[in-house]
Amino acid sequence: MKNWTNLPVLEHTTVQLIPMELAHKEALLQAASDGELWNLWYTSVPSADTIDAYVDTALANKATGYEFPYVVIHKPSGRIIGTTRFTLMDSVNRRLELGYTWYAASYQRTAVNSECKFLMLGHAFEVLNCIAVQISTNWHNHKSRAAIARLGAHQDGVLRNHRINTDGSYRDTVIFSITDREWISVKKNLLLNFRKYDSITLSPNSVV
Repeated sequence: MKNWTNLPVLEHTTVQLIPMELAHKEALLQAASDGELWNLWYTSVPSADTIDAYVDTALANKATGYEFPYVVIHKPSGRIIGTTRFTLMDSVNRRLELGYTWYAASYQRTAVNSECKFLMLGHAFEVLNCIAVQISTNWHNHKSRAAIARLGAHQDGVLRNHRINTDGSYRDTVIFSITDREWISVKKNLLLNFRKYDSITLSPNSVV
């Protein structure tokens, strides 16, 4: 059986994904400060008040095998610019979700997200042999919904009143997925998307 609990560093031209550690708290908070991302009510981005619980919870879930959180490093600058993770990890049914993804405002609408998705989807389908990968977002996060659809993911449905937000309101969650049979087309689409960005080439260190 593939190892679902001790995942490797993932690397491409612009980004490197390294396993999250307690020592990353301050750098993650600085990244979130670029754009004050915690003010977007439909996202779960940590602030100074919540960064400790955010990282502690991610690492606790990693210890149980439920999640595997990464921090995103922008290779040209060496800076931590955000985070993403595998979650809802189900090795028996070979399914997982890509979630908790956010990037500093200065790095949004760049090659960063495409490269991160390329690396994570590639590892999920080509190393872990997943049969499906799920991606979900808040109904009101229209930017995220559009980005997920551009990947080639299919919308499966909407879970109404899926979660209770910290302010007591309810979150409707839009569920998308990509299956193993669809991955080859999604992969080609991502490679084509790289042409929109300057100096994007396949890295010899890429895992896929």
